[in-house]
Amino acid sequence: MTTDLSSGWDHPAPFTLALAPAATHIDGLGHTNNAVYVQWCEQAGWAHSEALGLTLADYRRLDRAMAIREGHYDYLLPSFEGEALVLGTWLTASDGRITMERRFQLRRVSDGATLVRGRWVLVCIDIGAGKPKRMPPEFLAIYDAAVVR
Repeated sequence: MTTDLSSGWDHPAPFTLALAPAATHIDGLGHTNNAVYVQWCEQAGWAHSEALGLTLADYRRLDRAMAIREGHYDYLLPSFEGEALVLGTWLTASDGRITMERRFQLRRVSDGATLVRGRWVLVCIDIGAGKPKRMPPEFLAIYDAAVVR
């Protein structure tokens, strides 16, 4: 039996990624290693950005990137090999200049339980210099329009 995951999200209309822990994701305690959740958040963040219309090639062309300045994760419940999971993500804030916030929520399909919540503070950087720089107009047009308000 699967649960209807249309409700129970922290924010409306998440961008979602279906996942299932593989044997290689399981740690010595028999559940999914916390580092795997971080990797999944990175995958979901990139997939969401690409779905919005900004790819790694665009980042390179513009010499700008949204880099993670802070990452916070609340590990609430474990997951196990083969469990069907859904990771939702949203852009939840933007100052319209340099910083944005992205949130994550990982849920188990069988019962809808939230297993992990995450939050990133992102800063726009000049890729070549590695220093903070204002978001280019393309970033503002695409990312600001996607912020959940």
